This record gives sequence, structure tokens and C-alpha cells, in this order.
Amino acid sequence: MIRRGKRLRRRPWHELRERRRQGIFLFPSLLTTGNLFCGFLSMLLAVEHRWTESALAIFVAMIMDLLDGRVARLMKATSQFGVEYDSLADVISFCVAPAFLLYSFALQPLGRAAWFGAFLFLVCGALRLARFNVQTGTTPAAAGVAASTVILLQGEEPTRAVRVALAITSYVLALLMVSTFRYWSFKEVDFARRRPLETLLVVVLAVMVVATMHEIFLFLVFGGYALSGPARRVIVGRPPAGATAEPAKESH
Repeated sequence: MIRRGKRLRRRPWHELRERRRQGIFLFPSLLTTGNLFCGFLSMLLAVEHRWTESALAIFVAMIMDLLDGRVARLMKATSQFGVEYDSLADVISFCVAPAFLLYSFALQPLGRAAWFGAFLFLVCGALRLARFNVQTGTTPAAAGVAASTVILLQGEEPTRAVRVALAITSYVLALLMVSTFRYWSFKEVDFARRRPLETLLVVVLAVMVVATMHEIFLFLVFGGYALSGPARRVIVGRPPAGATAEPAKESH
């Protein structure tokens, strides 16, 4: 029995049940589904030992992930459903898929201590997404390091030294994803803002470099980004106590 003068305390599942018939925003959700599909496709290609194609599928997933939030914002189609769906897709594309690629490409023959690094990569990536419920640059950047390394090696059979190096890399990337280092997010870039003419020249030059030396370029970009957090800590120092560590998620 409810006492007079007191309202029934509502629970989150009540609100979700009331909203379940409101529908979803189709186009942003299709982009997120494309992100999810690319992560799944990457694992299928890794099973077939098509390492380079598997790594490229992860990069396509990154493009889909960058687009869905911006499209949702332009369409004013943001929703809690989109946030949750995007986070689940990110776990597959940027945690499970690169971890499986690392394991199947290099870590499997090294034993438990090595392939556990792939599992730690998966766990730390999922923990970061669950902790902040945001898509910051760190998790896809770690996936980018794994994928670009496979592309740099051109899918050739790695030597034992390379396998050990990749095992160590998987541990380092996992720890960076759950660290307190601050990373700049690609989603903070405003492409609609006016830029100096020199910016266009830099972009054109970057496109030319990607077209001619994409293996080295991708590895340097994502590897440099992964190291930018610790480098920033050394140069700038720790952020003030109480400062917001991560931006709010932009999704649909």
C-alpha cells in the first residue's frame, strides 16, 4: 500500500518500458550496425588467415564510428538507445576483433602468458567503455595500433621476436586503455569550421602520403597517438583534482 502524499518511486526499467515503443533513428543506427558488421567481418577474415583484410575491416569500423555520432547530431537524432548500441558495437569492433586478430596472427604459438595479453586487451577496452560510457579516442586508437601493425607486416608469417614484441605491445595497450592519461579525441574536430588555406595543403599532403606509404603512415599515426597520453603527462603534468577526465559521448 502506498501512503497518501507520497509518490511511487520510479525505477529505470519502468522508463525503459515506456520508451520501447518510441522507435529508433534509422540512419545513425544503420551506421552503427555497419560498425558492428565490420568488427564481425574482421574476425571472419582472421579465421581465414586473411590478416590484412581483417585489419582493414577494423579501420572501416572506425570510419563508421566517427560518422554515426556526427550524423546523429546533424539530424538531431540523439537518444539513449543510440549511446548504448554504439558502445556495444565498439566492444566488438575495437576490443574483441583486434584482440582476436592479435591472437590468431601472432600470439597463439607463444603459450598462455602471451595470448593472455590479447584477453587483457579485450577486458581493458571493455572496462574503459563501461567506465565512461563514451567513445573516446583511446580504445579505437589501441585497435588501430594492432591493425596497423598487421598491415605494416603485410600479413607475413611473423618471427618469434615479432610475436614476443606484439605480446608485449598488447599488454602495454591494455594498460594505456585503463590509465588516467588524457587523450585528445578525434570527435572534437569541427570539420565545418573555417580553416586557413595552409590546412587544406596539409590535408592534401597527408592524403598523398597515405596513398603512397599507407602501411608506415597508419602505424606511425596510431602508435604516436597511443604514446601521446604518457608524453602529455610528462610535459603538462597531472590534471587538477576533480577535473573531468573524459568528454561526454556524442552518439544517436
